[in-house]
Amino acid sequence: MGAFRQLLYHLVLEPYNRDRVFTKNNQIRLYSYIKQMVENKKCKLYAINGIENHIHLLVSIRADISISDFIKDVKVSSSLFIKRENLFPYFKGWASSYAIFTRSYESLDKLIKYIDNQEDHHKNKSYYEEYGKLLRKNGL
Repeated sequence: MGAFRQLLYHLVLEPYNRDRVFTKNNQIRLYSYIKQMVENKKCKLYAINGIENHIHLLVSIRADISISDFIKDVKVSSSLFIKRENLFPYFKGWASSYAIFTRSYESLDKLIKYIDNQEDHHKNKSYYEEYGKLLRKNGL
């Protein structure tokens, strides 16, 4: 038969001090870079988006990669890319903290829509309100 698994991870990453550094003009380049990096690891990126002070990723990773190693690789690799390409001049690096939530496959479409609509979502809700709600909703 074989072994089967489907684990979806919803990640929230923020820059150092939650600085508002991710200017709109280069966000797409950062997201494209991260997407390629995830694909090179033979993992699946379902959605990526954010605003000036954080990004969301919805991913499924291979069973032989730990989630902490995956996050470390995303942060290190993207930091080098940001600095090399001078994408965000005020970027000082990623915060050491992050949030990660497991999600069910049944919620995939809803989560993709939620991540895709970050800009509209944050017209009415600050990052702190969103982050607090995510933490409470997940029992943290």
